[in-house]
Amino acid sequence: MSFWDHLEELRWTLLRSVAAVCILSVLGFIFKEPLFKVILWPAQQDFVIYRLLGWNMDMDLINVDISAQFFIHLRAAVAVGLILAFPYIIWEIWRFVAPALYPNEKKAVGAAFLMSSGFFYLGVLVGYFFVLPVCLQFFMNYSVSPEISNTITVGSYMSMFLSMSLLIGLVFEFPTVIAVLSRLGVVTRKVLRKGRKYAFVIVLALSALITPSDPFSMLVLAAPLYLLYELSILLCRDGIDK
Repeated sequence: MSFWDHLEELRWTLLRSVAAVCILSVLGFIFKEPLFKVILWPAQQDFVIYRLLGWNMDMDLINVDISAQFFIHLRAAVAVGLILAFPYIIWEIWRFVAPALYPNEKKAVGAAFLMSSGFFYLGVLVGYFFVLPVCLQFFMNYSVSPEISNTITVGSYMSMFLSMSLLIGLVFEFPTVIAVLSRLGVVTRKVLRKGRKYAFVIVLALSALITPSDPFSMLVLAAPLYLLYELSILLCRDGIDK
């Protein structure tokens, strides 16, 4: 295929992926009540983590912008569309890159692509059930003065919700990337072992960017991210360390 043929194929890959997200986003508009029941659950006292740990959650969400609730619904619908369409997007990416691989590379790299959706959904669950509740608990109980009460806008809550779910889901793709690179001979287990101290610093910096930058929530996210780095070392093939 020529360069322009590859570019045309990439264009259709992107268009099909965007179309899948848009189609599945319609579900977010149709099923608004169950969607926001899931989204707002971490802001309520009966959330499973709060009941297990005995934490109190007192959060009253308000809206101060006349159009905010519509656009929040739009953002939530697109987010659920992206989450549901993620396996299809990965399949489209695989269809695009597979012709450029040798038969032995297709088998090895294909296995890594198959596990990518699992890691993404695992990251979404970690963000939803662990990192987000910890962040909410910290900030709702933090105050510079007893004279100041926390009144949270629904837009502020949604921003934190999306960053704690989608971004962490994407970050959890790191083992997949390492698995692909190792099977292509780009990264070795020896290199990853030598890079542990640098990885630890990068994980802390990345956690600070994703979380609201308080030390506690940063460490809550940094712990599973570093475990993912150690898992990536295990995913490297034994035969490449020579």
